[in-house]
Amino acid sequence: HVQLVESGGGLVQPWGSLRLSCAASGFTFRLYAMSWFRQAPGKERELVTSITYDESLTNYADSVKGQFTNSRDNAKNTVYLQMNSLKPEETAVYYCNGRLGRNDYWGQGAQVTVSS
Repeated sequence: HVQLVESGGGLVQPWGSLRLSCAASGFTFRLYAMSWFRQAPGKERELVTSITYDESLTNYADSVKGQFTNSRDNAKNTVYLQMNSLKPEETAVYYCNGRLGRNDYWGQGAQVTVSS
């Protein structure tokens, strides 16, 4: 069955870095666009970044341009989110998403807490 499993979340100090991973199984990962979303407490879920199936195009929310990097390894069925210079307001649950046509898959989320 389809699974997206995020890992790498946790507690980080302000201006620190974290790398999230999302391991996919149960579908043809290399054909899917992959995205990262986040949802902060009391706020709506927002799109952070997307990457095409072949890495030809990567888009970022304005708020994370130059700060976050989205990448994927189709041989490992894994997508990554490198997050640098994290700020307390970026505390959120980060979700991995895979989409192709009407297929839309979500991970369970990884908590990222930015605090001193």
